[in-house]
Amino acid sequence: MSDHDDITDIHVPNFGHGLTDALVVEWLVSVGDVVERGDVVAILETDKSSVDLMAEKAGTVVEIMVGARSITTSGSVLYKLDERR
Repeated sequence: MSDHDDITDIHVPNFGHGLTDALVVEWLVSVGDVVERGDVVAILETDKSSVDLMAEKAGTVVEIMVGARSITTSGSVLYKLDERR
């Protein structure tokens, strides 16, 4: 089993209502931080609202793929998580 087997891509959620673009307003975590399922990791903003993005899984943030103040789209990789911790 390689080290990469435990790395999970966390994707930008589908916001519905035809909304595909979101602005990453702020990251509340940094690379190396341990998150628990349900922790708020970032704040995203769509045309309709501001959204607290919660961690889907527990683990260690190993890479942030989209910087703060950047636009991203539903389905894109937002960050990478090492589930081994």
